[in-house]
Amino acid sequence: LKVIAVDEQLRVIYEDNVHFDKDLPEFKTQGGAYIHSDRLTVTSPVLMWVKALDMILEKMKSSGFNFSQVRALSGAGQQHGSVYWKKGSIQILKNASSELPLHQSLKGCFSVSNSPIWMDSSTASQCRELEKAVGGAQHLASVTGSRAYERFTGNQIAKIYSQNPEVYKQTERISLVSSFAASLFLGTYAPIDYSDGSGMNLLQIWEKAWSKSCLDACAPGLEEKLGCPVPSHSVLGPISPYYSQRYGFSPDCKIVAFTGDNPASLAGMRLQEGDIAISLGTSDTLFLWIQEPTPALEGHILCNPVDSQTYMALLCFKNGSLMRERIRDDCASGSWDEFSKALSSTVAGNSGNLGFYFDVMEITPEAVGIHRFNRDNQKVPSFPKEVEIRALIEGQFMAKRIHAEKLGYKVCK
Repeated sequence: LKVIAVDEQLRVIYEDNVHFDKDLPEFKTQGGAYIHSDRLTVTSPVLMWVKALDMILEKMKSSGFNFSQVRALSGAGQQHGSVYWKKGSIQILKNASSELPLHQSLKGCFSVSNSPIWMDSSTASQCRELEKAVGGAQHLASVTGSRAYERFTGNQIAKIYSQNPEVYKQTERISLVSSFAASLFLGTYAPIDYSDGSGMNLLQIWEKAWSKSCLDACAPGLEEKLGCPVPSHSVLGPISPYYSQRYGFSPDCKIVAFTGDNPASLAGMRLQEGDIAISLGTSDTLFLWIQEPTPALEGHILCNPVDSQTYMALLCFKNGSLMRERIRDDCASGSWDEFSKALSSTVAGNSGNLGFYFDVMEITPEAVGIHRFNRDNQKVPSFPKEVEIRALIEGQFMAKRIHAEKLGYKVCK
């Protein structure tokens, strides 16, 4: 859990974090999560998140941070995680005593104590059922922005309903991680925002309303448990009196809708129409501001958090930095300097040599293996080292461009 405070010039005046594994060892998480014995189910304890919030605010208080100067507060949460509030919890949330840390007041509030998170991949059968119920994967993508994905919230809710109907029945509200965190500050259930809501396989991205056919395919009475979605920049209301009494926040401090981590990246990087951003991590992520998207079976279309009339596209490529590091080790003695020199020694276009490098099963597209082609389009078993390096880099970036164009991105000439 991270906190950052900025002044009106966007200068950072405070930052801190709580490390789940290290600072909250009693929850016994690894990377903030539990990987279950089936290796598919991955969850995080909800109370750990609440306790981390208590902890970070106490750290700020003891450092002398002046909470009364905070004019507005917003945040981002990991996409696709979900929180299940037990019947009657809204009253406990509204009336939490400022004498107690929040996690003590809320300890009995969750019908599911371990929240499914983005790493979970245990809902394959629910994904198939959802696609079948709405007329196929492409139709689901055309309505909700993505085909059915195992981590997406609709499929996670469907699993909970099918395995524990009583638990589902006892749930009065389902939040995303983002709207859950906003609820803690608001002192009542915060709505899901359009942008994070479009990572659920439940929201009609064009109408900005829940899809009845998707809701019905996942669980009965679901619309009531989700509440009405709102634009990502909505002011939800003033901060809960709990925070004024316990930490000295001004009662006028506004809570702005929280959103998902990916939409927040688009906002935080100040992307504008036509812009494209690429994150070169373990997985490479590409996201872009887009006017007229064409949802496909690969990638995701989300509502734009900055401008509700436009969209953002998101593509994820699993063979990212680890693939580049392996070719660096094989072809450049493990040195990025040597790698860069080799890259510079070859011409753009690589004299017609082309390569696709997938050490592990790729997401976009679903493919695996190393595939090399010479200028005559014939498959070859190997390339000289410097040709290999350029083939890797050019292949990765051409793939990003091709898949972005498939989702409706227009490369300016």
